[in-house]
Amino acid sequence: MKQTKAEEAMRELTMMLMYLSRFTEGEKFTEAKDFYAWKGYDFDILNELDNDDYIRQGKHPSRSKSVYITDTGIEKARELLNKYGIDDWNQR
Repeated sequence: MKQTKAEEAMRELTMMLMYLSRFTEGEKFTEAKDFYAWKGYDFDILNELDNDDYIRQGKHPSRSKSVYITDTGIEKARELLNKYGIDDWNQR
């Protein structure tokens, strides 16, 4: 595996962790199409992921405690899980 710069690793790991720790609002996890994650990560990285349309922080990012993971973000996270050889929850 090729060397990854620390800044890129932080972005990739944050995206993967948000995806793996995702939750839904009221639906069964396996049937849900909308996923959210808690915002306990570096704010600069969250802003970058928002700018790249992987997540949405809402109109008032400093007030919200969770983010919405976009379809693009889900696709990117799954790509990264594959890159690092990590199984998704629903693949067990």
